[in-house]
Amino acid sequence: MIKMSKSNIFFKKGSDDLKKSQTLKERLKYLNYSINLKYDIKRECFTLLIPLILATFILLSGLAINLPYIFSDQPDEEGPGNEREKAYEELLKQMEEAEGGGENAVLTSDLIYEETIIAEDENAKPPGMDQFLIFAILIAITPYGIDITLFKMGKKRKEELFTEFLFKLSEMMRGGLDPIKSVNELAKADIGVLTPHLRIAANRMAYGDSFERAMRAMSKSTGSELIIRYTDLVIEASYSGGGVSDLILKCSDDMRTILSIERQKEGDLKQFVLIFYFAQIIIIFICYTLTNDLLPYFTDLGATSFLGNNEIANIDFSTGFFHLILVNSFFGGLIIGKISEGDVRYGLKHVTILMIVSYVSCSILFFGGGDASQQDIEIEIISGSGQEGYIGLPLNENIVIKATDTEGNPVEEAVMTLSISPGGRVTEFLTTNKEGICETEVVLGDTPGVHTIEISSGKITKKITVLAING
Repeated sequence: MIKMSKSNIFFKKGSDDLKKSQTLKERLKYLNYSINLKYDIKRECFTLLIPLILATFILLSGLAINLPYIFSDQPDEEGPGNEREKAYEELLKQMEEAEGGGENAVLTSDLIYEETIIAEDENAKPPGMDQFLIFAILIAITPYGIDITLFKMGKKRKEELFTEFLFKLSEMMRGGLDPIKSVNELAKADIGVLTPHLRIAANRMAYGDSFERAMRAMSKSTGSELIIRYTDLVIEASYSGGGVSDLILKCSDDMRTILSIERQKEGDLKQFVLIFYFAQIIIIFICYTLTNDLLPYFTDLGATSFLGNNEIANIDFSTGFFHLILVNSFFGGLIIGKISEGDVRYGLKHVTILMIVSYVSCSILFFGGGDASQQDIEIEIISGSGQEGYIGLPLNENIVIKATDTEGNPVEEAVMTLSISPGGRVTEFLTTNKEGICETEVVLGDTPGVHTIEISSGKITKKITVLAING
């Protein structure tokens, strides 16, 4: 009964106001109020539920897009890749038997093995599931984080204006007006964002509702627990008799003091917010330094004989640090909200800021693109492949390499990266001359058997083998 009368009262008031004001802003405002009164639509339906549905759709889309690539990475026992590996292993066995002169031994000239590997184009692959997850999280939390931040700012503004309302109410009551008339007069004035709420109380009382119920409805509509508590004090003071205006003035002073203390507390906690932001920047800088300076040093050490196989070179540190930074951004933002404002929900805006800044920074620092000029280079081994030499000593011939483009023209100043396993020494970086040629001396390791030399430039990797025997 009361709810229907509230809606009817508002529609009548809204229609009168619309006749006076023809601006689009006023029309939209009253339309919003009328819809909320009639259907009681929660803000969370737009700021939380719909973004969550959209985020779920994005995750499912990412999963559907990446499923073919996930299954393609699984080993296929009958696939051509495994057949090539078996053939390679068989050749290595033959080369090892060649050293001992077994019945399956073959001539050194027949031991020449070359393989060209073209790296997969990362740009041709769709974004990974981690990318879809990041975008889904941002879409899910950003609208709600913005909404509750704006709601809190509006609530603070309403609380500040409510102290002014209480002060004016006490002055009008001191002048001889009763509480009902005082509220009606103040509802006609402009008290900022508090004015629509005061009009709710004035309209209810104009249609016969009690002062107590009208004021409680007004305070509840503001969404502020502080306003609700002080409204209860005003209601109790209006029934107490005596110096009601003095009691209301006291409420205004007390509420203003509380707001001042809260502002001071928030100001003191801002330094911790800045500390968290600086800590995130430091984490990004540390991860970048590790990836570009320290870890490549250990990667190079992994190729030496005393560390065995270069397992560390197969670890994708950039992606690992990228995930670490984004996870720290998410939980760090929630901690900021809990510490600074007492509720993790208010940390969602910090999560959004930190994740966006971290994502952009990592994209530039860790995945900022490569050397496009070397992507179409082809590697040709002029000489030196399939040699036989003694362990711990250089090969008789240098490895001579030629770099050409797709049309067969020599490529000058192409950078070649070389490595040898299971041990030995080669020049790690070579640069081609005007004829597109470079060469390096190869010192075999201390382990007898087949040694594999890898030459890489851009997306192309060429593998060749040589044989190390005991002296």
